Amino acid sequence: MDYLSSLASLTIQWGALLLAFCLLIAIISVATMYWIDKNQTAHTIRRNYPVIGRFRYLFEHMGEFFRQYFFAQDREELPFNRAERSWAYRAAKKVDSTIAFGSTRSLETPGDVFFLNGAFPTLEEDAQSPKEVCIGQYTAKTPYRTSSVVNISGMSFGALSKPAIQALSKGAAKAGIWLNTGEGGLSPHHLAGGCDIVFQIGTAKYGVRNHEGHLDDEKLASVAEHENVRMFEIKMSQGAKPGKGGMLPGEKVTEEIAQIRGIPVGKDSNSPNGHPDVKSIDDLLNMIHRVRQATSKPVGFKMVVGDLSFFNTMCELIHKKGIEYCPDFITIDSSDGGTGAAPQPLMDYVGMHLRESLPTVVNIITSYGLRPYIKVIASGKLIVPGKAAWALSAGADFVVSARGFLFSLGCIQALQCNKNTCPTGITTHNTDLQRGLVAEEKAVRVANYAQELLHSIEMIAHSCGVKEPRELTREHVRIIENQSRSTLFSEANPLPNVQTEYINIMSPSPQDASTPVEERLQ
Repeated sequence: MDYLSSLASLTIQWGALLLAFCLLIAIISVATMYWIDKNQTAHTIRRNYPVIGRFRYLFEHMGEFFRQYFFAQDREELPFNRAERSWAYRAAKKVDSTIAFGSTRSLETPGDVFFLNGAFPTLEEDAQSPKEVCIGQYTAKTPYRTSSVVNISGMSFGALSKPAIQALSKGAAKAGIWLNTGEGGLSPHHLAGGCDIVFQIGTAKYGVRNHEGHLDDEKLASVAEHENVRMFEIKMSQGAKPGKGGMLPGEKVTEEIAQIRGIPVGKDSNSPNGHPDVKSIDDLLNMIHRVRQATSKPVGFKMVVGDLSFFNTMCELIHKKGIEYCPDFITIDSSDGGTGAAPQPLMDYVGMHLRESLPTVVNIITSYGLRPYIKVIASGKLIVPGKAAWALSAGADFVVSARGFLFSLGCIQALQCNKNTCPTGITTHNTDLQRGLVAEEKAVRVANYAQELLHSIEMIAHSCGVKEPRELTREHVRIIENQSRSTLFSEANPLPNVQTEYINIMSPSPQDASTPVEERLQ
């Protein structure tokens, strides 16, 4: 008993000493912060309200996290609301994606779309799998044939971690879809799963550049030797930062990444804001022809639409130069596209939204008779079935998503992609944080998400009375103009009436460019 009493007394004494020590440290810390705040000149709030003013910066930093989990409604949060993220998570985990009681999506917001269900929906036994599409059949020695509808958009090794790229590659192979490398070059991790790959050529030509930073035909041919590399995409601009090249902080430029890209280790990797060797539409078409000659595979370009006259001039020039200069596909990015890092003025104010640009570009290339030669790929926040189905109805042949697949990897929208501190290990090269991302496990979720997204698009298509997603047209969509009226999407932005007989641009002697386009198409 005496021993227990002595132990209790000793514990109380040491506890009191520890508490006194902690109080002393706290008093010294507060006094130090008070002195620092009162004498510093950079922050007005801290100078006028020492110590207490520091909470303002803490609350500002923590505010976005509290809003995400406690205050924002299901449809309020940006860039992706909770309803969209939750659907992506459930699709990736292959759990029940049904909801109860009613939709939380407003059906009266001007600009929103909804689909017109058919009186006689497509029965399960009448449904068809997506038809195969051939890209580059008129131009490339090795065209690409695929029936995939939903694919993975460009995300480079560097912006994303090693396990993230491996999971995407393996998941894409399981789902039978393609993976775009992004502008950071082709890494072994892209090839790890054996999926189809689209190699992106950025403005810095990472992975296919010589010592001077110019495009190297031999390196292009070397990349094309990989059977999995199916197409080449020239990146002109990106939705989140049109007019600005890729931005990779030096802390993310590891030795492996530097070797793949052909740049110094540990230094910021900022791509030019445009291709130094592409300063006109003629230059772009010549580059397309050059890459196709070097690789024998389909070549296209990606851009966020701004100047619409670009596409009119491009189509006229293709008629003049010939089919061998025609892009095999165009990836149209939306102004609200995402990225790991971008200047806020460009992200907020520059570029055309996909809702407007996609149907407009499809109209233009159709009116010039080039639609059979140019496939259209839609990109930009198409992470849920309704938005992806809308893009197909607007004229896209394929849909690609980056952030939807990031959610399938476990992204929690922590908004730290531009740092090396991603808590889910997706956009960081901190091996401790990467440890939580197991590629083999996440690959299954990547495949699940792709398959569920396609399945749900097919559900919408069948409800509209068509047999497969690519049969959706603008007649199946209405746009809300105000709270009491909607209009057919096709009325708002119809396809032009063009003759079914297209001009033979394969002719070695195209008609004179001075001839009006309307006469050349007759």
